[in-house]
Amino acid sequence: MSARDVELETAREFARHAVLNALAAAVQAVGDLDRVRIVQMLVFVAGTPDFGEQSNVANPASELLIEVLGENGRHARTAIGVAGLPLNTPVEIQVICTAV
Repeated sequence: MSARDVELETAREFARHAVLNALAAAVQAVGDLDRVRIVQMLVFVAGTPDFGEQSNVANPASELLIEVLGENGRHARTAIGVAGLPLNTPVEIQVICTAV
């Protein structure tokens, strides 16, 4: 399956799943969910040159961080469209966080 073959709603679910994985890694690093504060999130979305919904794909991930962490989940965000990602994944997320 190519990343370009994924429907918008499916890509949004992939973004939620990717940010959950990033959040789990952050918790493992600092030891407790209450100590995690998200500073920035960078979302890469694979798609065709005419696809312009990168922010729409990233929104569920941002919303989830705020839902789970409250004010500590508010973050700066960049969503970028790319031609492809490793292993043909449709979404990749990088999160920069700090311990509080």
